[in-house]
Amino acid sequence: MKALLALILLLQLPIHKAVPAAPPAPLGCDDPKSEAAAAAAVNYINGNSHHGYMFTLNRIENIRVLPQGPNNEIIFLELDLLETTCHILSPTPLENCTVRSFTDHAVEGDCDVKLQNTNGQLSVVASKCHSNADSGEDVRQHCPDCALLAAWNDTEVQAAVTEALNDYNSKNGGAYIKLLEIGRAKIQHHPAHIVFVEFAVAATNCSTEEANVETCQLLPDDQSNFGFCTATKVITPSKELQVNCQLYGHQPGVTYSPPGQYTPAGLVPGVVQGFINHNLRLSHNNPLASESFSSEFSASMLSAKSVARRAVAEVAQHDKVPRPVGFVPPPPPCPGKIRHFKI
Repeated sequence: MKALLALILLLQLPIHKAVPAAPPAPLGCDDPKSEAAAAAAVNYINGNSHHGYMFTLNRIENIRVLPQGPNNEIIFLELDLLETTCHILSPTPLENCTVRSFTDHAVEGDCDVKLQNTNGQLSVVASKCHSNADSGEDVRQHCPDCALLAAWNDTEVQAAVTEALNDYNSKNGGAYIKLLEIGRAKIQHHPAHIVFVEFAVAATNCSTEEANVETCQLLPDDQSNFGFCTATKVITPSKELQVNCQLYGHQPGVTYSPPGQYTPAGLVPGVVQGFINHNLRLSHNNPLASESFSSEFSASMLSAKSVARRAVAEVAQHDKVPRPVGFVPPPPPCPGKIRHFKI
């Protein structure tokens, strides 16, 4: 009888259903965790690029985090990058590299990156990047007389690079240097006719005193000595050539992969037909990146943008409620702040 009474009382107790936990708020693009993931992604991109210049973070456009179990998650990032003045072969740390200015005809990079975060350790799983120069019209609106990027195979550009190399080798002792690649070229027509070129070089097994430089070969990887040159060639109103080259010395582990055919003077013009900037899509290629990754990334980003839109709508709804004086509504999760300038 006592057992039956206890059962009746137990059945009369209120039943509390488990309430599912609310989904976590979307991670903001300017959250320290997002910035750490972006830093790892940029470091990976620069470390796996072999041509052109280092890129730095300008803005985190979007982020999506997918939990994969305890202490394990997948992070999808959409990043805007900007080209710096440091060539990819330079030993200069990225934080000491100057961002290419807007009036210097800036180049923007767009990257989709997939990372894995395991116990706080970030590793890039896949990435897909491309980059392009700002439009000449945008530059001219702010600086009508600024020189614009020119094609590397332009005859004036080729002539300026050749003259600059000959000038340096004729005035400096030591190893004869040879062209690796043209990094940038600009031509100004007014008020003076000037050609500006930047190019990567490397020391050869010849000295500058040797006459037959046609047979000079680049030093092997275990002795390589890369460098970078800038040159300004004034054509009118007077003829003038200024050349500045810096050799970095041997850097263990740093190698250069030729993108095409070479002549003793450097790249065959036809190989770089019409190019005005090094595209990250050409200089950086992760074999794990694929169309399936792009589809996966796009689907994830659509989901992330939906969450972000809901968050913005909620902020807008909350703003209809009277707030204390000085109240500042929280910013939308993404996109993040612009660190330099928007192209």
